[in-house]
Amino acid sequence: MAPSGSRSIKRGCQRVLYWIPVLFIALIVAWSYYAYVLQLCIESIEDTGQKVVYLLVYHAVFIMFVWAYWQTIFTRPMNPLKEFHLSYSDKELLEREDRGESQQEILRRIAKDLPIYTRTNSGAIRFCDRCQLLKPDRCHHCSVCDRCILKMDHHCPWVNNCVGFSNYKHFMLFLAYSLLYCLFITATDLQYFIKFWTNGLPDTQAKFHILFLFFSASMFSVSLASLFIYHCWLVCKNRSTLEAVRAPVFRHGTDKNGFSLGFSKNFHQVFGDEVKYWPVPIFSSLGDGCSFPSCLVNLDPEQPSSPSGSNLANKGAAEGRQFPSKPLRESQSRLLTSTPSWTENDSATEKNKKGANNDGLTIENEA
Repeated sequence: MAPSGSRSIKRGCQRVLYWIPVLFIALIVAWSYYAYVLQLCIESIEDTGQKVVYLLVYHAVFIMFVWAYWQTIFTRPMNPLKEFHLSYSDKELLEREDRGESQQEILRRIAKDLPIYTRTNSGAIRFCDRCQLLKPDRCHHCSVCDRCILKMDHHCPWVNNCVGFSNYKHFMLFLAYSLLYCLFITATDLQYFIKFWTNGLPDTQAKFHILFLFFSASMFSVSLASLFIYHCWLVCKNRSTLEAVRAPVFRHGTDKNGFSLGFSKNFHQVFGDEVKYWPVPIFSSLGDGCSFPSCLVNLDPEQPSSPSGSNLANKGAAEGRQFPSKPLRESQSRLLTSTPSWTENDSATEKNKKGANNDGLTIENEA
Protein backbone atom coordinates (compact mmCIF):
# COMPACT_ATOMS: atom_id res chain seq x y z
CA MET A 1 0.00 0.00 0.00
CA ALA A 2 1.24 3.48 -0.81
CA PRO A 3 2.53 5.57 2.10
CA SER A 4 -0.08 8.27 1.39
CA GLY A 5 -2.84 5.65 1.60
CA SER A 6 -1.62 4.30 4.94
CA ARG A 7 -1.37 7.83 6.32
CA SER A 8 -4.95 8.61 5.27
CA ILE A 9 -6.17 5.39 6.95
CA LYS A 10 -4.26 6.31 10.11
CA ARG A 11 -5.75 9.82 10.13
CA GLY A 12 -9.23 8.33 9.62
CA CYS A 13 -8.79 6.00 12.59
CA GLN A 14 -7.54 8.87 14.72
CA ARG A 15 -10.58 10.97 13.83
CA VAL A 16 -12.86 8.14 14.96
CA LEU A 17 -10.95 7.70 18.23
CA TYR A 18 -11.10 11.45 18.94
CA TRP A 19 -14.92 11.24 19.00
CA ILE A 20 -14.98 8.59 21.76
CA PRO A 21 -14.91 11.11 24.67
CA VAL A 22 -17.73 13.11 23.03
CA LEU A 23 -19.74 9.92 22.57
CA PHE A 24 -19.15 9.04 26.22
CA ILE A 25 -20.48 12.43 27.37
CA ALA A 26 -23.47 12.12 25.01
CA LEU A 27 -24.37 8.71 26.45
CA ILE A 28 -24.06 9.98 30.03
CA VAL A 29 -26.31 12.97 29.23
CA ALA A 30 -28.86 10.74 27.45
CA TRP A 31 -28.98 8.36 30.42
CA SER A 32 -29.30 11.26 32.88
CA TYR A 33 -32.26 12.58 30.87
CA TYR A 34 -33.97 9.19 31.02
CA ALA A 35 -33.22 8.70 34.71
CA TYR A 36 -34.34 12.18 35.77
CA VAL A 37 -37.39 12.70 33.56
CA LEU A 38 -38.84 9.21 33.46
CA GLN A 39 -37.55 7.40 36.54
CA LEU A 40 -37.47 10.30 39.02
CA CYS A 41 -40.05 12.86 37.93
CA ILE A 42 -42.67 10.68 36.28
CA GLU A 43 -42.30 7.42 38.24
CA SER A 44 -41.14 8.52 41.71
CA ILE A 45 -42.50 12.03 42.40
CA GLU A 46 -46.15 11.91 43.39
CA ASP A 47 -46.88 15.63 43.82
CA THR A 48 -48.04 16.97 40.45
CA GLY A 49 -47.06 20.59 41.11
CA GLN A 50 -43.55 19.62 42.18
CA LYS A 51 -43.27 17.33 39.18
CA VAL A 52 -44.24 20.11 36.72
CA VAL A 53 -41.86 22.66 38.26
CA TYR A 54 -38.95 20.20 38.25
CA LEU A 55 -39.56 19.27 34.61
CA LEU A 56 -39.86 22.89 33.41
CA VAL A 57 -36.68 24.04 35.15
CA TYR A 58 -34.82 20.89 34.14
CA HIS A 59 -35.65 21.24 30.45
CA ALA A 60 -34.72 24.94 30.40
CA VAL A 61 -31.27 24.15 31.83
CA PHE A 62 -30.94 21.03 29.67
CA ILE A 63 -31.62 22.93 26.43
CA MET A 64 -29.06 25.64 27.23
CA PHE A 65 -26.51 23.03 28.28
CA VAL A 66 -26.89 20.98 25.09
CA TRP A 67 -26.92 24.12 22.92
CA ALA A 68 -23.66 25.42 24.46
CA TYR A 69 -22.05 21.98 24.17
CA TRP A 70 -23.08 21.70 20.51
CA GLN A 71 -21.68 25.15 19.73
CA THR A 72 -18.39 24.37 21.45
CA ILE A 73 -17.99 21.17 19.45
CA PHE A 74 -19.06 22.34 16.01
CA THR A 75 -17.86 25.96 15.92
CA ARG A 76 -14.85 25.83 13.65
CA PRO A 77 -11.68 27.32 15.20
CA MET A 78 -10.60 30.53 13.51
CA ASN A 79 -7.29 30.41 11.64
CA PRO A 80 -4.96 33.31 10.76
CA LEU A 81 -5.90 35.40 7.73
CA LYS A 82 -3.99 34.97 4.50
CA GLU A 83 -2.04 38.18 5.20
CA PHE A 84 -0.09 36.25 7.85
CA HIS A 85 0.84 33.46 5.41
CA LEU A 86 4.10 33.68 3.50
CA SER A 87 3.83 34.40 -0.19
CA TYR A 88 5.44 32.02 -2.67
CA SER A 89 8.37 34.40 -3.22
CA ASP A 90 8.90 34.83 0.54
CA LYS A 91 8.90 31.05 1.01
CA GLU A 92 11.56 30.64 -1.66
CA LEU A 93 13.62 33.44 -0.16
CA LEU A 94 13.36 31.90 3.31
CA GLU A 95 14.35 28.45 2.05
CA ARG A 96 17.45 29.82 0.34
CA GLU A 97 18.73 31.31 3.57
CA ASP A 98 20.60 28.87 5.80
CA ARG A 99 21.46 31.22 8.65
CA GLY A 100 18.83 31.83 11.33
CA GLU A 101 19.64 35.54 11.55
CA SER A 102 19.08 36.03 7.85
CA GLN A 103 15.76 34.23 8.08
CA GLN A 104 14.77 36.44 10.99
CA GLU A 105 15.57 39.53 8.92
CA ILE A 106 13.16 38.30 6.26
CA LEU A 107 10.48 37.58 8.85
CA ARG A 108 10.96 40.99 10.48
CA ARG A 109 10.54 42.67 7.11
CA ILE A 110 7.26 40.82 6.55
CA ALA A 111 6.07 41.48 10.12
CA LYS A 112 6.42 45.24 9.62
CA ASP A 113 3.08 45.28 7.84
CA LEU A 114 1.28 43.13 10.40
CA PRO A 115 -0.03 43.91 13.92
CA ILE A 116 2.35 41.51 15.68
CA TYR A 117 3.80 42.44 19.08
CA THR A 118 4.62 39.14 20.78
CA ARG A 119 7.91 37.29 20.30
CA THR A 120 9.52 33.97 21.13
CA ASN A 121 11.50 33.55 24.35
CA SER A 122 14.65 34.47 22.41
CA GLY A 123 13.03 37.63 21.02
CA ALA A 124 12.53 36.26 17.50
CA ILE A 125 9.45 36.60 15.31
CA ARG A 126 6.96 33.81 16.03
CA PHE A 127 6.84 31.67 12.90
CA CYS A 128 5.02 28.38 12.30
CA ASP A 129 7.10 26.13 10.09
CA ARG A 130 4.25 23.67 9.44
CA CYS A 131 1.65 26.28 8.45
CA GLN A 132 4.25 28.60 6.86
CA LEU A 133 2.87 31.73 8.50
CA LEU A 134 3.76 34.42 11.01
CA LYS A 135 1.78 33.74 14.14
CA PRO A 136 -0.55 36.54 15.22
CA ASP A 137 -0.51 37.52 18.88
CA ARG A 138 -1.94 34.76 21.12
CA CYS A 139 -2.03 32.32 18.20
CA HIS A 140 -0.56 28.81 18.64
CA HIS A 141 -0.22 25.69 16.55
CA CYS A 142 -2.39 22.75 17.66
CA SER A 143 -0.66 19.42 17.11
CA VAL A 144 -3.99 17.56 17.14
CA CYS A 145 -5.77 19.82 14.63
CA ASP A 146 -2.47 20.38 12.78
CA ARG A 147 -3.20 24.05 12.23
CA CYS A 148 -2.65 27.42 13.89
CA ILE A 149 -5.57 28.55 16.07
CA LEU A 150 -6.28 32.19 16.91
CA LYS A 151 -6.17 32.92 20.65
CA MET A 152 -5.79 29.24 21.34
CA ASP A 153 -6.71 28.24 24.88
CA HIS A 154 -6.32 24.47 24.70
CA HIS A 155 -7.42 21.43 22.74
CA CYS A 156 -10.26 19.79 24.65
CA PRO A 157 -10.80 16.04 24.06
CA TRP A 158 -14.27 16.25 25.63
CA VAL A 159 -15.47 18.44 22.75
CA ASN A 160 -13.01 17.09 20.15
CA ASN A 161 -12.17 20.64 19.19
CA CYS A 162 -9.74 23.44 19.85
CA VAL A 163 -11.02 26.06 22.28
CA GLY A 164 -9.96 29.45 20.97
CA PHE A 165 -11.14 32.86 19.86
CA SER A 166 -14.18 31.64 17.91
CA ASN A 167 -15.68 29.36 20.58
CA TYR A 168 -14.20 30.37 23.96
CA LYS A 169 -17.45 32.08 24.99
CA HIS A 170 -19.35 28.91 24.02
CA PHE A 171 -16.93 26.85 26.13
CA MET A 172 -17.46 29.11 29.15
CA LEU A 173 -21.23 28.82 28.81
CA PHE A 174 -20.90 25.05 28.38
CA LEU A 175 -19.04 24.86 31.69
CA ALA A 176 -21.59 27.15 33.37
CA TYR A 177 -24.69 25.32 32.15
CA SER A 178 -23.25 21.85 32.67
CA LEU A 179 -22.38 22.81 36.26
CA LEU A 180 -25.87 24.24 36.76
CA TYR A 181 -27.33 21.07 35.25
CA CYS A 182 -25.44 18.82 37.65
CA LEU A 183 -26.17 21.01 40.69
CA PHE A 184 -29.88 21.09 39.89
CA ILE A 185 -30.04 17.31 39.57
CA THR A 186 -28.08 16.86 42.81
CA ALA A 187 -30.30 19.27 44.74
CA THR A 188 -33.63 17.89 43.52
CA ASP A 189 -32.54 14.25 43.76
CA LEU A 190 -31.16 14.57 47.31
CA GLN A 191 -34.37 13.85 49.22
CA TYR A 192 -35.04 10.74 47.14
CA PHE A 193 -31.42 9.64 47.55
CA ILE A 194 -31.96 9.79 51.31
CA LYS A 195 -35.20 7.82 50.96
CA PHE A 196 -33.24 5.13 49.14
CA TRP A 197 -31.15 4.46 52.27
CA THR A 198 -34.15 4.66 54.58
CA ASN A 199 -36.20 2.27 52.45
CA GLY A 200 -38.66 5.03 51.63
CA LEU A 201 -38.74 4.26 47.91
CA PRO A 202 -40.77 1.49 46.28
CA ASP A 203 -38.77 -1.55 45.29
CA THR A 204 -38.50 -0.80 41.54
CA GLN A 205 -35.68 -0.15 39.09
CA ALA A 206 -36.22 3.59 39.58
CA LYS A 207 -34.46 3.48 42.97
CA PHE A 208 -31.18 2.39 41.36
CA HIS A 209 -31.39 5.13 38.71
CA ILE A 210 -31.98 7.67 41.49
CA LEU A 211 -28.96 6.34 43.39
CA PHE A 212 -26.52 6.49 40.47
CA LEU A 213 -27.98 9.77 39.22
CA PHE A 214 -27.11 11.44 42.51
CA PHE A 215 -23.61 9.98 42.61
CA SER A 216 -22.75 10.91 39.00
CA ALA A 217 -24.24 14.42 39.20
CA SER A 218 -22.47 15.24 42.47
CA MET A 219 -19.11 13.95 41.22
CA PHE A 220 -19.36 15.85 37.95
CA SER A 221 -20.34 18.96 39.94
CA VAL A 222 -17.05 18.92 41.84
CA SER A 223 -14.86 18.61 38.74
CA LEU A 224 -16.90 21.12 36.72
CA ALA A 225 -16.90 23.64 39.55
CA SER A 226 -13.11 23.63 39.80
CA LEU A 227 -12.71 23.93 36.03
CA PHE A 228 -15.32 26.69 35.77
CA ILE A 229 -13.78 28.73 38.60
CA TYR A 230 -10.35 28.41 36.97
CA HIS A 231 -11.60 29.68 33.61
CA CYS A 232 -13.51 32.51 35.31
CA TRP A 233 -10.18 33.56 36.79
CA LEU A 234 -8.59 33.39 33.33
CA VAL A 235 -11.34 35.61 31.88
CA CYS A 236 -10.86 38.15 34.67
CA LYS A 237 -7.11 38.23 33.94
CA ASN A 238 -7.56 38.09 30.13
CA ARG A 239 -5.31 35.05 29.82
CA SER A 240 -5.61 31.78 28.00
CA THR A 241 -4.65 28.45 29.56
CA LEU A 242 -1.44 28.48 27.52
CA GLU A 243 -0.63 32.03 28.67
CA ALA A 244 -1.23 31.03 32.29
CA VAL A 245 1.33 28.25 31.89
CA ARG A 246 3.79 30.35 29.86
CA ALA A 247 3.45 34.13 29.92
CA PRO A 248 3.53 35.91 26.55
CA VAL A 249 6.79 37.55 25.53
CA PHE A 250 6.76 41.09 24.16
CA ARG A 251 9.59 43.15 22.75
CA HIS A 252 10.45 44.51 26.19
CA GLY A 253 10.23 41.05 27.81
CA THR A 254 7.81 38.63 29.43
CA ASP A 255 4.57 40.06 30.84
CA LYS A 256 1.80 37.81 32.14
CA ASN A 257 -0.61 40.77 32.33
CA GLY A 258 0.25 42.17 28.92
CA PHE A 259 -3.28 41.76 27.54
CA SER A 260 -5.19 42.56 30.74
CA LEU A 261 -7.33 45.71 30.56
CA GLY A 262 -9.10 45.40 33.90
CA PHE A 263 -11.93 43.09 34.96
CA SER A 264 -14.80 44.81 33.13
CA LYS A 265 -12.96 45.21 29.81
CA ASN A 266 -11.54 41.70 29.99
CA PHE A 267 -15.03 40.31 30.50
CA HIS A 268 -16.45 42.37 27.62
CA GLN A 269 -13.68 41.17 25.31
CA VAL A 270 -14.95 37.57 25.70
CA PHE A 271 -18.71 38.11 26.08
CA GLY A 272 -19.21 41.33 24.10
CA ASP A 273 -20.97 44.62 24.80
CA GLU A 274 -24.60 43.51 24.49
CA VAL A 275 -25.89 42.05 27.74
CA LYS A 276 -28.73 40.17 26.03
CA TYR A 277 -26.17 37.92 24.27
CA TRP A 278 -24.11 37.07 27.37
CA PRO A 279 -26.10 33.95 28.45
CA VAL A 280 -26.66 32.75 24.88
CA PRO A 281 -24.09 30.58 23.01
CA ILE A 282 -23.91 32.97 20.07
CA PHE A 283 -20.63 34.60 19.06
CA SER A 284 -20.42 38.12 20.49
CA SER A 285 -16.74 38.51 21.45
CA LEU A 286 -14.93 41.74 20.59
CA GLY A 287 -12.01 41.94 18.17
CA ASP A 288 -10.92 40.11 15.05
CA GLY A 289 -8.85 37.36 16.69
CA CYS A 290 -5.66 38.45 14.93
CA SER A 291 -4.73 41.38 17.18
CA PHE A 292 -5.65 42.51 20.67
CA PRO A 293 -5.46 45.77 22.64
CA SER A 294 -2.66 45.74 25.18
CA CYS A 295 -1.91 47.63 28.36
CA LEU A 296 1.80 47.79 27.52
CA VAL A 297 3.86 50.82 26.65
CA ASN A 298 6.81 51.01 24.27
CA LEU A 299 5.27 48.70 21.72
CA ASP A 300 7.22 47.93 18.59
CA PRO A 301 7.28 51.21 16.61
CA GLU A 302 7.73 49.27 13.37
CA GLN A 303 4.28 47.67 13.66
CA PRO A 304 1.24 49.14 11.91
CA SER A 305 -1.58 50.98 13.65
CA SER A 306 -5.32 50.96 13.10
CA PRO A 307 -5.63 50.97 9.29
CA SER A 308 -3.87 47.63 8.92
CA GLY A 309 -5.81 46.07 11.77
CA SER A 310 -9.06 47.26 10.22
CA ASN A 311 -8.13 46.02 6.79
CA LEU A 312 -7.32 42.56 8.15
CA ALA A 313 -10.69 42.32 9.84
CA ASN A 314 -12.54 43.59 6.77
CA LYS A 315 -10.80 41.03 4.59
CA GLY A 316 -11.71 38.32 7.09
CA ALA A 317 -15.35 39.36 6.85
CA ALA A 318 -15.16 39.32 3.07
CA GLU A 319 -13.92 35.73 3.19
CA GLY A 320 -17.21 34.64 4.76
CA ARG A 321 -16.47 34.04 8.45
CA GLN A 322 -19.15 32.20 10.38
CA PHE A 323 -19.32 34.97 12.94
CA PRO A 324 -19.17 38.79 12.83
CA SER A 325 -15.52 39.83 12.58
CA LYS A 326 -14.84 43.24 14.11
CA PRO A 327 -11.74 45.37 13.54
CA LEU A 328 -9.28 45.58 16.39
CA ARG A 329 -9.51 49.33 16.67
CA GLU A 330 -13.28 49.19 16.91
CA SER A 331 -12.94 46.81 19.83
CA GLN A 332 -10.20 48.99 21.26
CA SER A 333 -12.43 52.02 21.14
CA ARG A 334 -15.19 50.11 22.93
CA LEU A 335 -12.84 48.68 25.53
CA LEU A 336 -10.83 51.81 26.13
CA THR A 337 -13.20 54.78 25.66
CA SER A 338 -14.03 54.90 29.38
CA THR A 339 -10.35 55.55 30.13
CA PRO A 340 -9.24 58.97 28.84
CA SER A 341 -5.53 58.25 29.33
CA TRP A 342 -5.60 55.48 26.71
CA THR A 343 -5.50 57.48 23.47
CA GLU A 344 -4.36 57.13 19.90
CA ASN A 345 -2.29 60.08 18.84
CA ASP A 346 -3.90 60.91 15.51
CA SER A 347 -1.82 63.97 14.82
CA ALA A 348 1.40 62.06 15.44
CA THR A 349 0.20 59.36 13.10
CA GLU A 350 -0.43 61.89 10.33
CA LYS A 351 3.05 63.33 10.77
CA ASN A 352 4.58 59.86 10.62
CA LYS A 353 2.62 59.13 7.45
CA LYS A 354 4.01 62.23 5.80
CA GLY A 355 7.54 61.95 7.09
CA ALA A 356 8.24 58.20 7.05
CA ASN A 357 5.23 56.58 5.33
CA ASN A 358 4.73 54.57 8.48
CA ASP A 359 1.92 54.56 11.03
CA GLY A 360 2.67 54.92 14.76
CA LEU A 361 0.55 53.92 17.64
CA THR A 362 1.15 55.35 21.14
CA ILE A 363 -0.61 53.65 23.99
CA GLU A 364 -0.18 55.22 27.41
CA ASN A 365 -0.50 53.53 30.77
CA GLU A 366 -3.97 53.49 32.32
CA ALA A 367 -4.10 55.98 35.15
